[in-house]
Amino acid sequence: MPTGVHIRDARRHLFDAAERILFRDGPNALTSRAVAAEAGVAKGVLHRHFADFDAFLVDLVQERIARIDDQAAALREAAGTGTVAGNLTGALMDLFDLVAVAIVGLVVFRDELRVRLRQTRPGRGIPVLAEAAAMIASYLDDECELGRIAVDTDADALALSLIGAGHLLFAEREGGPPDAGAVGKVVTAVIADVVQRRLL
Repeated sequence: MPTGVHIRDARRHLFDAAERILFRDGPNALTSRAVAAEAGVAKGVLHRHFADFDAFLVDLVQERIARIDDQAAALREAAGTGTVAGNLTGALMDLFDLVAVAIVGLVVFRDELRVRLRQTRPGRGIPVLAEAAAMIASYLDDECELGRIAVDTDADALALSLIGAGHLLFAEREGGPPDAGAVGKVVTAVIADVVQRRLL
């Protein structure tokens, strides 16, 4: 897109470009120059809308977190339906797309980005993963109240186990993402104890 051409929603246009880069090439390829090139705009367009590249990345991460909030509402609505393992498998499949995994990598390895995110979300762990764990824990609490998992389930600890296992499954870019069967196998193993003890 030539310089001077009006972009209806420049921020959205730039975020979409960044997500395409993350999906295709991973976090190491994400630079302000690469985003501008992918978006087809002059590099100055990004700096007209954001104080610097880390400010752009903060908003990109915050937008991904907002998506998790939407996913959390859908997951909690699923409580009491289907199977617990099936619901959790679906949630992890939706959560850990290549873009989300790449964003986690950005947060872990860019110190300035992590510092800025902690200014708005202090003490909450690694952004994206922390919100994902909270989503899973809330769902598990609901299933516990419905009697579908053991009454003494430690939802927070179990959620961390599921998020950690899920992230490991999806972190390998070369082989492509795991299928639902592979994810379901891990989920079933992680929650086996709380499902079995419900029956005792």
